[in-house]
Amino acid sequence: MAPTTKFHRNGPLSNIKVIDLSAVLSGPLAAGYLADQGAEVIKIESFTGDIVRLMAGDGAGVSPGFIAGNRGKKGLSVDLKTERGVELVKSIAATADVLIQNYRPGAVDRMGLGYDMIRAINPRLVYCSISGFGPSGPYSHKRVYDPVIQSLSGLADIQRDRDTGRPKMIRTVIPDKTTALTAAQAITAALLSRATTGEGQHVEVAMIDAMIALVWAEGMSGYTRIGDEDKPAGQPTQDLIFETSDGYITAGAVSDSEWTGMCKALDREAWLVDERFATAAGRVKNKTERLKLTAEVISQKPSAYWLQIMDENQVPCAPVLTRKELLTHEQIVVNELIEEFEQPGVGRVRQARPAAKFSATPAGIQGVAPSRGEHTREVLVDHGLSEPEIDELFELDVVR
Repeated sequence: MAPTTKFHRNGPLSNIKVIDLSAVLSGPLAAGYLADQGAEVIKIESFTGDIVRLMAGDGAGVSPGFIAGNRGKKGLSVDLKTERGVELVKSIAATADVLIQNYRPGAVDRMGLGYDMIRAINPRLVYCSISGFGPSGPYSHKRVYDPVIQSLSGLADIQRDRDTGRPKMIRTVIPDKTTALTAAQAITAALLSRATTGEGQHVEVAMIDAMIALVWAEGMSGYTRIGDEDKPAGQPTQDLIFETSDGYITAGAVSDSEWTGMCKALDREAWLVDERFATAAGRVKNKTERLKLTAEVISQKPSAYWLQIMDENQVPCAPVLTRKELLTHEQIVVNELIEEFEQPGVGRVRQARPAAKFSATPAGIQGVAPSRGEHTREVLVDHGLSEPEIDELFELDVVR
């Protein structure tokens, strides 16, 4: 057997044990955030493994997406179609603090690992169920991936092309990641509640709920006041990317002082007394003309010129970086945001460190992503099983 990765737990959750029964992205990423904050996370996979492993296409079984969602976890491979496999997971759950699963509603109950079944053996456990639409309703049993939620949450409508009216999707899996963040925050809130009450609870997070809650603040502003439903909602955000003579920048002015700075930077101070743009309300009402005129001016000079003069005039602005460029951008480097490590079977890889910094209990990337079942024996030893008992489970093909 290949040597297993050594784990050195640090962070605010270093005394928390998590069972991760989830797959793909929303659940694994939620558990991954907890792992980054020090929790011991045991990723339980079937013998075929999490489908995201296979997305690398190189046979390594550790795709970039899998690394991001599963770094720092221990891998345990169990056949949950066997009674012994289910009983094994139950026995581990009896000593855990958190269990995360994202099976379709009803499936985990049929397996024998539903909330009521786990609560009966460990009432202190926080049990988190992630699903597309929740346990009931006409969509509850639909298969769901990120584009389905983007379509149903209003997000594709918000991204609608201004000229053609065609809905568009964001080209990154926003609902999956928003759900993961929502679940991780809710789990820690439930753990805080348990510290007071001594009782665990069932935390349910539906992707559609998480996404609409995220969109609401400005994306649904036109529908906040009852009675406004039939009025043209418009688009709540503006495309503030401007083409320069040699690239692209973003720049925006919200407050009066920023608008003053923008007009000075653009050498268009006459706009300050233009009745179309003299007030914040006027600038919103006439935003199409304002952005068109702004774009015409910005197109005449290079990005570096505009970024410098806008900074001098206190106008929020930035270059539009490619993904490759952000890796070496000065602010990203100063923030020490990107870390590198050796991922077995893959080579040298980079990851973004946990975003939140803790002064007393620092979070951090706790280890590499496990190969399928890499820590099976280690986890079972830690759980108190004897070597003969573990050997028997391997011989019976309950674990691998």
